[in-house]
Amino acid sequence: MTPVDRPADTATGRGLTGWSGRVLVPVVVTVFVLFFAVPIVWLLLATTKSARGLIVEHPFRPGGPDELATNWNELFDFQDGAVTGWVLNSAGYAVGALVITLIAGIPAGYAMALTTFRFRRALLVLTLVVMLVPNTALVLPIFLELNVIGLIGNPLSVILPMSFFPFGVYLTYIYFATSIPRDLLAAARIDGCTELQTFTRVALPLARPVVALVAFFSFVQSWNNFFLPFVMLPSSDGYPVQVGLTALLASTPAFNPSSAGSQSVQLPTLALATVISVLPVLIVFLFSQRFLVAGMTTGGTKE
Repeated sequence: MTPVDRPADTATGRGLTGWSGRVLVPVVVTVFVLFFAVPIVWLLLATTKSARGLIVEHPFRPGGPDELATNWNELFDFQDGAVTGWVLNSAGYAVGALVITLIAGIPAGYAMALTTFRFRRALLVLTLVVMLVPNTALVLPIFLELNVIGLIGNPLSVILPMSFFPFGVYLTYIYFATSIPRDLLAAARIDGCTELQTFTRVALPLARPVVALVAFFSFVQSWNNFFLPFVMLPSSDGYPVQVGLTALLASTPAFNPSSAGSQSVQLPTLALATVISVLPVLIVFLFSQRFLVAGMTTGGTKE
């Protein structure tokens, strides 16, 4: 570095940490707080209020446990406990798709990264192309295919399409291609391990971070999926909770005035249903956070 360059670098450093930095950082933080934190706080407080209190009281004034209990009972009494069934359906669809995704996606990523076979590169390109296709664009052809074999209305009509997770295959491919020492796998083969034994005994135990990462993304995608179950499941008994929220929304007089009656749902109850629909993803994230961080940082250096 020349002496002429140093003052410029020093000036740049002063610019980043000077008055512009002191102004820019608080502005950015304030915008993020207003945009993300404030709606979440309001939503949580709304679950503790009555329908009247949500409208006439201060937006950030908390309610009481009695109102929360009333909203809870109203929610789980809706259509004779339909919400409980919707949550269980979501769990079944998400876990079923997750298991199939791990069984199929992890070995697929390993094979494309560390084995040689015909059309390997074409298969990898196809995986990348499919990742770019919006999921909603695939719903109609999937519906027609499943209708031919008579699976419409069956839980498999939701589980099987959600098990197709090319992003998980690509994540696994990147991990195995950059983070697994090939000499270690070669040593296992020299010791007499078959390719399946090399994968299950050597590569897979080292890939726990990326397995956790793929599992988390697969679970979140399946849990939050709305359009596919909405098309595939004609009966509300099979709805996941995300589709069930539309039934609650349609039964809320504030959004649908014609729904006023014995099965109507008030706004605080709808807010509580929204919180419950997000809670499983939050719990899974908290318990798997350590593995997620490890999975995101692996592959940063190459062998």
